[in-house]
Amino acid sequence: MSSTLTEERIELTELASTDRISLTARRTDTIQPPDEVPEDAENITTAIPDGGHGWVVIFCCSVTAFWSNGVINCWGVLQAALLDSSLRSVPTATVSWVGSLGLALSAFLGIFVVQFMRWAGSRRTSIAGVCLMGASLISSGFCTGEVGALFGTMGILAGLGMSMVYTVSNGLPVQYFSGHLGLANGIVKLGGGIGGCVLAIAIEALYRRVGIAWTFRIQGLVTLATGLPAAWMQKDRVRLRRVPLVDFSMFRSVPFMTVFIAGAIGSFSLFVPPYFLPLFAQSINLSPSTGAGLVAAFNGCNALGRFAAGPLCDKIGPVNMFLITSVVNGASMLAIWPVSNSIGPLAVFAALNGAANGSFFTTLPTVVASMFGPGRAAVAMSMAVAGWSGGYLMGSPIAGYLLQAAGGKQQGGQGVGIEVYRPAIFYAGGVATASSLFVLLARFKMAKKLVEKV
Repeated sequence: MSSTLTEERIELTELASTDRISLTARRTDTIQPPDEVPEDAENITTAIPDGGHGWVVIFCCSVTAFWSNGVINCWGVLQAALLDSSLRSVPTATVSWVGSLGLALSAFLGIFVVQFMRWAGSRRTSIAGVCLMGASLISSGFCTGEVGALFGTMGILAGLGMSMVYTVSNGLPVQYFSGHLGLANGIVKLGGGIGGCVLAIAIEALYRRVGIAWTFRIQGLVTLATGLPAAWMQKDRVRLRRVPLVDFSMFRSVPFMTVFIAGAIGSFSLFVPPYFLPLFAQSINLSPSTGAGLVAAFNGCNALGRFAAGPLCDKIGPVNMFLITSVVNGASMLAIWPVSNSIGPLAVFAALNGAANGSFFTTLPTVVASMFGPGRAAVAMSMAVAGWSGGYLMGSPIAGYLLQAAGGKQQGGQGVGIEVYRPAIFYAGGVATASSLFVLLARFKMAKKLVEKV
């Protein structure tokens, strides 16, 4: 008990010291110019002890991430199943809005979840998030033929639940880890990637055996059965400090502002591949099971990318890793996907883009945490993630509208050819490339040398 209290006093003293340093820096430009990251950020981060009970917390965060990211990354499989069964007459773009609404809310609501988490704690927040995710899936099983109801279940309910789980899984590693923060984030995000890989295959198999309604219900029940015990173990190391809803002073840092913009732009492209791979596979005469297998491969490499990016962030620097991630993401969509007219090149694209896609979700939180340290990391990460909400909401539907405008059928179409998909593919690759340019600007703003660890 005494050691816990001592630990909390140390933490609170460090945070108070951080606030005084930040306040002095804002008043005196000679101490901290507005376009530089605070010089003491690394020392603040490394003051947090590594390991111990933190590994248990990290494992439990990876379990809840398994289910939240499984919902996000497997919407393409669910979407294809809905369009094949109960929503045959509904346009693809309309169904895409359901998943996009859930994604957008999961990102945007993070700034409010941080405030709730300070009042309720990480454990209660995660438990509430798992309950909402389970309820959204179970209730969706009773309204698979009503797209309006799906907006309420898989859009609003799932979005709020995923936001709670995601915010907790982003915030807890910073409390327990410093030198191995990238590795800790990578383990958490690995759980999410594995969830997308396993559930892509499981959902397709369930749909073929029990239908779309029971596929939703079974996924919801298993989410509750495994997610609630993991959420119960997600305990805060120290009591969370009071933080503002939005800290606009962070935008005085040019590196943070450019990283924020890079994430906001790049988010438009992130879920175009996993959402449209099943339909794209059908367009080149591949079976629905092959399409689901490609999504599983994408998510499997996504999991590897999430995990590998963590140690690489620690080794070469998170900003350097973020730049590599952004370049590979854009290049794979522009150079490989448009010419993938058979299973071979399409599998190569799924692997490369999946790895880069997964790396994005590990590197960006690590970049933000390294810029501001644990005292301001929670609000900084919630702001950065909130910036993704526009891309999460509109990214996939824009691709859907481009597909329809190019002559693609509402349900994707068997054997329609890859030409009708190219406008959507070039749109996704273009915004990914634009995002990488902002990451490049942030990189050279923070360090001029090419080989410097940043």
